[in-house]
Amino acid sequence: MTMGGGRVEEPAAGGPARHIPVLLAEVLAAIEVTPGDLVVDGTFGAGGYSRALLKAGARVVAIDRDPTAIAGGAMLASDEPRLSLVEGRFGDLDAILEGRGLAADAVVLDIGVSSMQIDEAARGFSFQKDGPLDMRMAASGPTAADVVNRLKVGDLARIFAFLGEERHAGRVARAIEARRAERPFETTLDLAQVIGRAVGRSPKDKIDPATRSFQGLRIFVNDELGELARGLLAAERVLKPGGRLVVVTFHSLEDRIVKRFFRDRSGTAAASRHLPDVAVEAPTFEARNRALAASDAEASANPRARSAKLRVGIRTATPPRRSASPLDFADLPALADRPETGA
Repeated sequence: MTMGGGRVEEPAAGGPARHIPVLLAEVLAAIEVTPGDLVVDGTFGAGGYSRALLKAGARVVAIDRDPTAIAGGAMLASDEPRLSLVEGRFGDLDAILEGRGLAADAVVLDIGVSSMQIDEAARGFSFQKDGPLDMRMAASGPTAADVVNRLKVGDLARIFAFLGEERHAGRVARAIEARRAERPFETTLDLAQVIGRAVGRSPKDKIDPATRSFQGLRIFVNDELGELARGLLAAERVLKPGGRLVVVTFHSLEDRIVKRFFRDRSGTAAASRHLPDVAVEAPTFEARNRALAASDAEASANPRARSAKLRVGIRTATPPRRSASPLDFADLPALADRPETGA
C-alpha cells in the first residue's frame, strides 16, 4: 500500500529523480537497527526506508498494495537477498509474516499517498492534472468515480465532512448530485471544477477549494483509516518483546488513531469517572507519547513534511490482545457500503 504522504523527489547526482521519505533519520533512530534484525516496511513506495534499513544491516520484508511500486522495486529485490518484496496490504502484515514463519524486530508505517501516485495523472489522485477519476492505491476495487456517481448525497456529505474535513460538505455533495443527474463524472478536473464552484474561493484561501473533498474521497476509496487501524493491531501481533512500532502520519485523523492506540495499549488512557471500574489490562506497548515533527529545514525543503508526526511504541512481553476491533481506534462514521465495481 503506497501510503507515503511525505515522499519528495530530489535529483540524484548523475541520475533520475529519487524519492526521499520524511523523517528518515528520526525513523532509523527510533528503530535502532542491529544487523540481522527483521524489519517490516509496511509502505514500501519508492523504497526509501527499505534502502536505508538494508544499509543499516537489517533484513526487510517490504509490503505495498500498489503493483506499480512492487514493479519498481523488483530490481532492488533481485539484487538484495535480504529484501523480500510483497504485494499486499500492511493491515495483513501479521498473516504475511506468519506465512513465512517470522516475527518482527520492528515495523515502520508511512501513512498517506505518495508523490509518485500524485504525480501520475492516470492514477487520478490530483486535481491539478486531468486524468481518470480513479484514486485507487491498488489495481482493484471501486474507483472514486464509482463513489461520486453512486453514493447517496448524505453519504457523500459525511465522507467530505469527516474524512475530508470540508466545512461545506453538504453543499459539495448536493452539487455533485445535481451534476451527475446530467452526466456521470469521469475525470479529476471535471469533479474539481464542480467542487470549486460549490465551495468558492476567497483571496485569503491558501489551498484549492477541491483539496479537502479530494482527500476525503481518496481516504474512503482506499479505506485508509481502517487499514491503519488494522495495521496497528497486526503489528502488535508480530512484534517481538522490545520490538519497535514506528508510525509517520500526515493529518490529524491518522495521528489521532495512532495516539489513541498507543495510549490504550500502554495503559495511559484516562479512565472516566462516569463509567464503572473495569479491570486494567497489562500494557502491550511502552509508548513514547510525545510526537516528533519534521525539522524546520526539512519542512522548508519538502512542504509535504510540514504536517508529519512520528510516534513510537516499544512492544512489551504481554501477549497481544484478542478482543480489540480496528474500529476501536478509527473514529469512523457509519458510512454506506462501498459501491460495487462495474457499470
